[in-house]
Amino acid sequence: MDEPLKATVINEAPSSEGAFILANTLPTSLKEIQEHHIIPVYSKDNEPLISHCDFIEAAVETVQRLFPFETILNPAIRISHPIKGRIPSARNKPAKDLEDWEKTLYYERAAFAIEIPSLNETIDGNTLSLTIGGVKAYNLDSLHQKKGVDEHFKLFIGFQNKVCTNLCVWSDGYVSDLRVKSIDQLTKAIIDLVVRYQAEKQLQALSQLTDYYLTEHQFAQFIGRCRLYQYLPQVQRSEIQLLLMGDQQVSCIARDYYRDQSFCRMPDGTINLWRLYNLFTGAIKSSYIDTYLDRNVNSFALVNGLLQSLQGLQTPQNWFLN
Repeated sequence: MDEPLKATVINEAPSSEGAFILANTLPTSLKEIQEHHIIPVYSKDNEPLISHCDFIEAAVETVQRLFPFETILNPAIRISHPIKGRIPSARNKPAKDLEDWEKTLYYERAAFAIEIPSLNETIDGNTLSLTIGGVKAYNLDSLHQKKGVDEHFKLFIGFQNKVCTNLCVWSDGYVSDLRVKSIDQLTKAIIDLVVRYQAEKQLQALSQLTDYYLTEHQFAQFIGRCRLYQYLPQVQRSEIQLLLMGDQQVSCIARDYYRDQSFCRMPDGTINLWRLYNLFTGAIKSSYIDTYLDRNVNSFALVNGLLQSLQGLQTPQNWFLN
C-alpha cells in the first residue's frame, strides 16, 4: 500500500461494459440520450433543467481535464423510470399504432460511472480502478417551479472492483445532496470533489479489511441482528449504526456467504471483512438508482465499524456482534 497508484497511458479508451448497478435499470449510451431523449422543463417558464446528457458531458470533460495523461473509458450509464409521451398530432392515436417518431421519452433517473483503469491498485487479488460518476433523479427536483431553483445531484469518486464491477465508495468521496443552479456550478463541484479526495487513504482502509475475520457464528449473529434492526424501537435504533439495507439485500448476503464464487466463506466458515464488504456492495446492486450510492457508502461504514469492534473499540456497530 506504500507504492503510488500505477498509471498507463493508452490513447484509445474503449467503452466500459461493467454493470455497476443491475436491477430496476436499463443500460444506455450517451449517444442514445443525446439523440432520442427529450429534456424536462420547468412548467412555469418552459426553461430546461440540466439534463442527464448535460451532467454526463460535463463530468466527462472535467475528468479529461483533470486526468489528461490517463486512460479514461466512456461512461457506463444506467437509467430507470421512463416518462413516455407523444407529439400533439398523435394525441388521438391508439398506443399500438404510434410511429416511433410520434413518441417522446425521457428517464426520470440516471446513474453513470467513468472508469480510469490506468489508476489502479490490487487488494486481496482483486484489481480496483479509480471511478468517478454521479446520479441525477428528476423526482428530487421541483419541476413546477421556474428556472433558477436548486437542482439536485449526487456525485462520487471511489474504486470499482473489476472482479465483480462493484463500486467501493465511502463518505470522503461522496456528495449526497449537491444543489446547483447551472452547469458551471456543477462542474466546479466535480472538480472540488476530485481535488479533495484522497485515494491512498481509502485504499488503505479497504486493504485493512483483509486482515480481520468473522467466524461463522459471528456472521450468523450479524445477519440475525440485521433482520432485527428494522423492528427495533426508534430510541434504541438511534443509538446504533444506521442500516440502509432491507431484508432483500440481507438475504442476498446470507445466500452469497455460501455461494458467491469470489467472496464466499473460507472452508473453515470464516470470512474476512473485505469479502463481506463485497457481499454488501454486490447485494445493493438491486437498489433503485436514487438510493444506490447512499447504501454503498453505508456498506463501508457498517463493515468498517465491524472492524473496529473486532479491534475492541466501542462503536455503534458493537450491537451487531455483541
